[in-house]
Amino acid sequence: MRGRLRLVLAVALTLALVGPVGWLWWSSLLPSSYSATEMGEPDWGGGPHGRAHAAGHGTGHVAGHGAGHGAAATSLLDLDPTPGGRADVRVDLVARQGRVRLASGEEADGYTLNGRSPGPLVEATVGQLVEVRVRNADVAGGIALHWHGVDVPNAQDGVAGVTQDAVMPGRSHTYRWVAPDAGTYWYHSHQLSHAQVTGGLLGPLVVHPRERGGARDVLALAHLYAGTPTVNGVAGTDRVEARPGERVRVRVVNTDNGPSAVWASAAYRLVAVDGVDVHEPGLVEDRAVGLPAGGRADLELQVPTDGTALRVSLIGGVGIELGPPGARAPDPPQPEARVDLLSYGAPTDPGPAAGRPDRRFEYSIGRRPGFLDGRPGLWWSVNGELVPDLPMFMVTEGDVVRLTVENHSGQVHPMHLHGHHAVVLSRDGVRATGSPWWFDSLDVADGERFEVGFVADNPGLWMDHCHNLQHAREGLVTHLMYDGVSTPFRLGEDSGNVPE
Repeated sequence: MRGRLRLVLAVALTLALVGPVGWLWWSSLLPSSYSATEMGEPDWGGGPHGRAHAAGHGTGHVAGHGAGHGAAATSLLDLDPTPGGRADVRVDLVARQGRVRLASGEEADGYTLNGRSPGPLVEATVGQLVEVRVRNADVAGGIALHWHGVDVPNAQDGVAGVTQDAVMPGRSHTYRWVAPDAGTYWYHSHQLSHAQVTGGLLGPLVVHPRERGGARDVLALAHLYAGTPTVNGVAGTDRVEARPGERVRVRVVNTDNGPSAVWASAAYRLVAVDGVDVHEPGLVEDRAVGLPAGGRADLELQVPTDGTALRVSLIGGVGIELGPPGARAPDPPQPEARVDLLSYGAPTDPGPAAGRPDRRFEYSIGRRPGFLDGRPGLWWSVNGELVPDLPMFMVTEGDVVRLTVENHSGQVHPMHLHGHHAVVLSRDGVRATGSPWWFDSLDVADGERFEVGFVADNPGLWMDHCHNLQHAREGLVTHLMYDGVSTPFRLGEDSGNVPE
């Protein structure tokens, strides 16, 4: 009798221990096909609930708020105002997988666009209609091109499974959008992006103002190829001929997963951050500018008049040298001090984004053990939850949004919101006092807390994720969702769409 009792107790104890673990495992599994609108839990930010609330929420796994995006919802494809007709700027790109030959001669496994990496510069002027046709020659996993930092219509955002299907080998896709704002941007794959961006499926993008200034444009796109730091594909120094006394605008782009920094051998002005001009930028000496993954910084400098060169340096020993033929510049060590964008430049009104919010959201980044699609591990969490139970931030067009982002995960996270620019209102409780700090890519260090604001003025379904793309692959992805907007595209293994 005692033996039978012990057996029953053992079985009961086993079930008590294994049952919850089994439930956690099962509940983490993602369906083989699902919509982005069916992910997570809707967070209305204290504002009025819309159609998704009125229709009720599904009760199945990853049901989320998809029930509210039924027949009455508007497809993101129908929100695209891009005009027809012949484009002002037409670009053809061919993506291939294989060996990448750098400008300095080194080779690495990766991806090319038109036979090179970084891919060709896409250049436009504000108001021009841009058309980019990309053909996938042989990239096995498929591709999609995202226009990082450009607030394009949602249908043109280039996210596989959310705004389009991945472009498989032998097929092509055409993007069309009107260049909305002048600035320095870049484009990159948003299909299997953790591998394809690292492998070099990317390129620079510049939108010029209708009236250009007197400074000459120089690109400085930083990327790490198989452990080799490069700028514009050059491992070391990219030398650019420039006249004595010439003003140059060096457009720096950090395409890597980790933070970088840029500094110069001469005084400079930081004239733009993430494509937005700084108001009355001051002269900077002996300080570096931090660059989050995906971030951009435009530095304006003057080539020395004495026949020597100047140098713009980045982490990794790479840089741009500008001057007459044969001229050389000193290579200054990286300054310890950084430009603090919270106080740099002169204040001016940031507009409605800093006004009284209609919705308030918390984006608290942590890390905890659990299961991610059935895999046990230590995963990134948002507000204490793991995929697929992350918050989905629900808005309606015209809402003023206040988002508080804090990080207690032990690592820095470069946060990137698609389709919108936000303005920093405070950091760790200290209010912003300089030029409005507009961004689309923001480093949030461990222990930091930012309060940012933006206006929900670009309807659609938008990713809001860490741009350390390995972190995104490990679950650090939410969405900003406009109520009543749907997508015809699917995620999951049956779809072939894997944006991260």
